Amino acid sequence: MSDGWTQHGKVRAREEGGAIEVVVDGLTTQTRYYKPLIYEFFRKAWRGSRPAWGEFAVEIVMDYVGDPPWMDLDNLAKAILDAIKGYAFHDDAQVARLLVERRAGERERITVTVRKLRDLDGWGLRPS
Repeated sequence: MSDGWTQHGKVRAREEGGAIEVVVDGLTTQTRYYKPLIYEFFRKAWRGSRPAWGEFAVEIVMDYVGDPPWMDLDNLAKAILDAIKGYAFHDDAQVARLLVERRAGERERITVTVRKLRDLDGWGLRPS
């Protein structure tokens, strides 16, 4: 795929500006669906960077069309963090900041952005 994207099925990812961005097209209310889907993408198709040590910020955004899906966002976050563990970072305990958001969008998808944190300031964690 162009623009640095690697795609396998409904999942695509790229590295840009020190971040890993993962996009999953489509939605389901079954959060357990996402862990094997994303894990298989990384196992079969991903040739980007290897996991790193340190602290990370992870942003998960679920875009939906129409009525919001009946889904617990904490379960979605857990499934996604488990799927990217071993590819973006070694263990999900390295996630120092986690934002999970549901919002109306133009198409149904989940976007995950992973950035390494380098600086701590007095107000909290600041991405590098």
